[in-house]
Amino acid sequence: MPKENTVLTIDVGGDSLKMAEFVFPPGGAVVLRKFAFRKLEEREGEDSSFAEAYLEMLAENNFTAKQVRLSLSGQSSFSRLSKLPLLLGNKSAITRVVEYEARQTVPYAMSEVVWDYQLIRHAWSDLRSEIQEDGSTIEISEDHEEYEALFVAVKTDQIVRYTDVIEDSGKKILSVEIAPVALFNAAKGTQLHDDECALILNIGGRGSNLMISDQNRVFIRPIPIGGDTITQQVAKEFGIGFTEAEELKHRHGFVALGGAYEEPESEVAATISKIARNVMTRLHGEVSRSINVWRSQHGGHQPTRILLSGGGSTMLYITDFFHEKLRLPVEYLNTFGAITIEEGVDKEALQAIAPMFQELIGMSLRSVTQCPINISLIPASIRNQVELNRKKPYFYISAFSLIACLVIFSYGVNKRLNFDRQRVDRVQIEVDKTNQKVKQVDGLYGQMNSAKSSFEEPMQFLQDRGKWTNMLTELEQKMPDTMWVASLEGIGDEVPSDDGSSSSGGEFTGFGGNPFGAMGMGMPGPESNLPPSPADITEVKQLRLIGYTLILETDLLEEQFLNQLKGSTFFEDREGGSSLVKFTPEKEYNLSSFEILVKLKEPIRK
Repeated sequence: MPKENTVLTIDVGGDSLKMAEFVFPPGGAVVLRKFAFRKLEEREGEDSSFAEAYLEMLAENNFTAKQVRLSLSGQSSFSRLSKLPLLLGNKSAITRVVEYEARQTVPYAMSEVVWDYQLIRHAWSDLRSEIQEDGSTIEISEDHEEYEALFVAVKTDQIVRYTDVIEDSGKKILSVEIAPVALFNAAKGTQLHDDECALILNIGGRGSNLMISDQNRVFIRPIPIGGDTITQQVAKEFGIGFTEAEELKHRHGFVALGGAYEEPESEVAATISKIARNVMTRLHGEVSRSINVWRSQHGGHQPTRILLSGGGSTMLYITDFFHEKLRLPVEYLNTFGAITIEEGVDKEALQAIAPMFQELIGMSLRSVTQCPINISLIPASIRNQVELNRKKPYFYISAFSLIACLVIFSYGVNKRLNFDRQRVDRVQIEVDKTNQKVKQVDGLYGQMNSAKSSFEEPMQFLQDRGKWTNMLTELEQKMPDTMWVASLEGIGDEVPSDDGSSSSGGEFTGFGGNPFGAMGMGMPGPESNLPPSPADITEVKQLRLIGYTLILETDLLEEQFLNQLKGSTFFEDREGGSSLVKFTPEKEYNLSSFEILVKLKEPIRK
């Protein structure tokens, strides 16, 4: 079975605070469960007075509803009905025009007020007569249509001082509106007909609210004349306090009848009745002026009846007074037909405040039907909080999804880390094994290199041992027949001086020999100053050849010798590969001695 909805309606009047708790069982019914009423003294007009009265009434009556609808006195608001240009065709343009109209009309900065508007479509037909060619007259109906905007503005601080207290008590505010709008919605749902023009006059304590319902159009005007105006005049007349004057007004007060009538025996009652008639006459003047404004400026119809409500409308003979002045039928507004009253409700106490209860019924109808005027004056702070609360489920879902994604991601990362860690551990074991093998191989490789180095020198010696023999054999083959060597010396990089000396060298003699012998031709052998210490050099890089030749010219000797060395295995055969250091021709014997340096392609270690 669906759960019942419960709403607490609060009407903050000029001098009273009214509260009622309505229940909405399935089926669209509105049931009054509890109500409370408290008269507010003038000193309680401060901010703290509402909080004190509100909290006391909550505790005394045990209101359990968590949702609240709030209405404020029409005297604290500013309302206006404005015509809109016909060319407007979209909502944004209408909003801009209405906002501009509000800026021009509202006597406060728009940043200091909470405002809203209701768009009203107004359609009517005009009948005009047209004469035909045959002289007959016909009536033609012309349809017209225009849009009006009813906008209402209330200062933000006047709303917040009530909404803050209500929210601090743990309640959720569903709507904020002004009392005339709530009263109009209640009347429209019960006593008003769609095709009539009726005037609703709510006479409150500190002021009155006038509403004209003309078909689907509405005109609202606050009037600063109410029941307290009579009380103040009574207090002034009798020189008593406001509370005493209020009590005196309720005990003896009535509206004096016009014309010839018999005055009451009590002078107090007669005085109060005259004061009441004077005040009501002033109120009648404002009502007549409002009707004229409605008809002249807004093209409205003449009201056909008057509906009274509010605490100030209960004074005796007040219906007769307005019937006399306006020449219209006057009756009390009764909207209780729209609700059902629970058995436990004190009906006698409710009947005493029934004229002041209509606004609460109008607010309750907003929970079950679409009201003709749906103006909301909820402050921006509450709207933002409501919007935030509406989005909270999405925030929670998003946060939960994010946390779930993070958990899944963390789980996946953790699993991947564990898998990678296991792989690293396995690889590390293999790396350790490999490093041990590498150490073993490095040790064996070092041993091999050590053993190899011990054999390299003898191997090189054995390889170089046969080099001299092959080299001397090739030298003997390459040397021209006109040349023979008497002395052969292996040297390093030093070039011998002119006297045949060198800083280092080594002699190898006995190759070729003297062809004539030491005495053969009486010619001394070629001079050679051999180095005393041939063991100073470590590598033989060139050979010094000392000998004889039958060639008497130096160039011819060098050219012939170089030609012979071409393609040599051991000797450099390029230019600069050999150099003639000393050449001495002997004319007497037709011989020449020479000294030639020949570079080796590869040095020979000694």
